[in-house]
Amino acid sequence: MKTYLVIRLRGETGIAPEILDALERMNLPSKFSATLISDTPSNMGMINKVADYITWGEIDQQSLAMLLKKRGRLPGEKRLTEEAIKELSLGSYEDLAERMLKEGRVLPPLKKTFRLTPPSGGFKGHITRHLKSGGELGYRGQAIVALLQKMI
Repeated sequence: MKTYLVIRLRGETGIAPEILDALERMNLPSKFSATLISDTPSNMGMINKVADYITWGEIDQQSLAMLLKKRGRLPGEKRLTEEAIKELSLGSYEDLAERMLKEGRVLPPLKKTFRLTPPSGGFKGHITRHLKSGGELGYRGQAIVALLQKMI
């Protein structure tokens, strides 16, 4: 089972209600938010439905650990620190990242959404077009890690 990092790149203006609903179900409430999703048929159906608003790709353990360290949050918007991980008996950032990749989701009690910043240096192409046609949207594969590093 693959685990994808999904990042929402477009805002809410002019979006159909069913697309907004799918984005909410995927835990992508706002622009530049990210989450982890496994490759089940229902999840892939939602990804295909909202493909004009997101980009996604496979994330590795090291990058996920970095995301947890910089952008991981607990309920109440508290930062995810080494002490908090030890209190919850989750091991270390790397152990937590490994477990999350195996399960294909964000583990409780962590917040399911990671808030990111706009990419430093900006986007290469036009954000409203798919990667195939020179834009930023759509499937990226391993290249999602490079975008993630620009957005953390």
